[in-house]
Amino acid sequence: MNDTGATDRIDLLGLDRPSLVALCRDWGVKPFRGQQVMRWVHRRFESDFEAMSDLARGFRATLAERARVAAPAVISDHVAADGTRKWLLDVGQGNAVEAVFIPEVSRGTLCVSTQAGCAVNCLFCSTGKQGFARNLTAGEIVGQLWLANRLLGARAGAVDGDAEDGAPDDHDRIVTNVVFMGMGEPLLNYEATSTALRILLDDHGYGLSRRRVTVSTSGVVPMIDRLRDDVPVALAISLHAPNDALRDHLVPLNRKHPLAELMAACRRYLDRAPRDFVTFEYVMLDGVNDADEHARQLVELVRDVPCKFNLIPFNPFPDSGLRRSPPERIRSFVQRLSDAGIVTTVRKTRGDDIDAACGQLAGDVVDRTRLARRVERGRIAIARA
Repeated sequence: MNDTGATDRIDLLGLDRPSLVALCRDWGVKPFRGQQVMRWVHRRFESDFEAMSDLARGFRATLAERARVAAPAVISDHVAADGTRKWLLDVGQGNAVEAVFIPEVSRGTLCVSTQAGCAVNCLFCSTGKQGFARNLTAGEIVGQLWLANRLLGARAGAVDGDAEDGAPDDHDRIVTNVVFMGMGEPLLNYEATSTALRILLDDHGYGLSRRRVTVSTSGVVPMIDRLRDDVPVALAISLHAPNDALRDHLVPLNRKHPLAELMAACRRYLDRAPRDFVTFEYVMLDGVNDADEHARQLVELVRDVPCKFNLIPFNPFPDSGLRRSPPERIRSFVQRLSDAGIVTTVRKTRGDDIDAACGQLAGDVVDRTRLARRVERGRIAIARA
């Protein structure tokens, strides 16, 4: 969908409603036209301005001259045996990101990326091993949802709702939930992430409930507080360890924002959160963080933080040096947390046959020191500089 010959035009995918209204005002167009454009782009998934039939012909010509709807181009499209679908998307300059759609009986969840690569470098995550290239723009983040709706065959106008300005109806949605759990740390790309969230929540945009949008963070404490004040959605914390010594090793960001600070931020966040709990994600690593003593320490750590735990069986990747906890160890861990009154689930592994499972999203970033080795492995999906 990229229009490489028109990069000087404004990409409407990354503009929230106030920005679209202001743009129309600057162009001498009645401000309410911005809401109409937003509905065409995000409810009807339209990129052809001529097709926006309720806009004046002159305004359509202005849009064609000055604006564009430019979702990332698809490099590859894979469907797993369980129906999980993964797209590798070109974001320019040799960089690519991945988005994953997970279909279930009662919902469809899209996992979106916020950065090309990741600077946090968690020990168990393949994305961090690729290095960091750059932040995505708000348009590139929202473009993953826009593109997924188009490619999954979402009915144009299906989320329009009954009333002209009414909230979209979930009944006909294909993507019902969005999780910011793909490549990158969302809160280290805060401005683009928060703008994208506003577009997802806006009734003239995708009209998603705050409860159906989740931001996952490795623990950027100051930005958790900003998210709480600006656009509070469901919050997930990549925890993975019950004490600072182990978490410093697994999640290097912990050295800057240790567990006591993180737990305090979680308690503050719940004052305005759409859900009355925080989800703690915890990857199960054999012999590293899966002992009964670790479970006991976790219970103590979260004692005054309303929460749920989502245990994630580790998804191996080359040269990680880590193994997935055996099923019996995971069951024992679940029992320890459950006995303490903590709701605990084990994430079902989805899409691992196409490297779409949690922790496996890698895409490609500009990393010259590893380029030759990746070529030898045949892991380069895009080789444009």
